[in-house]
Amino acid sequence: MSMRLQSPCLVLGTRNAGKVREIETILAGVPWQLRSLREFANIPVPPETAPTYVENAIAKAQFYARATDLCALADDSGLEVEALGGAPGVLSARYAGEGASDADRRALLLTELARVNDEKRRARFVCAVVITTPHGEVLNVSEGVCLGTIILEQRGTNGFGYDPLFVPDRFNETFAELSDSIKNHISHRARALLSTREFLLSQNAQLDQETGDS
Repeated sequence: MSMRLQSPCLVLGTRNAGKVREIETILAGVPWQLRSLREFANIPVPPETAPTYVENAIAKAQFYARATDLCALADDSGLEVEALGGAPGVLSARYAGEGASDADRRALLLTELARVNDEKRRARFVCAVVITTPHGEVLNVSEGVCLGTIILEQRGTNGFGYDPLFVPDRFNETFAELSDSIKNHISHRARALLSTREFLLSQNAQLDQETGDS
């Protein structure tokens, strides 16, 4: 007979409503209490100055973990376009400058690709998801990649960021046209989160073994 401890808490280190919905959907049922940043007042947004997705995700997770004194999950992701030499990459969220909207960033990308032929419009989304403790220890790093193509004009409303411009391989719809059920299996963030989910479930199984009675 095992003695169950109270589920540990995990703060989701983002205020992006689309990301929160995606994370909560994929991690539904894990034996951790998922907490929102909305529960913690006056926590600022940390800078994202590292050269890689993993390093940025670690920095954000550590920042939110220290600020809340709880374990925290954070991600960093970006769009890498072949014709732009992998840009905007880790600068995807700041591609059109500080304070720019998703629409601004999409418009700039389309402008830069206006004279690029279809063969050079290949792209990939990359995501790193990290969990850290309040003491800064990195508990898990998961990464996901999704290959696709940038289309000539945006389509769809079920998404955020560059989703209306990105058609993943083997599909005709953009991320913003696909249903959540499909996107939550094939997207870069979904793939990283599914691996994160396995980690969280394995941690609970280990806890059960450590607290079990024979």
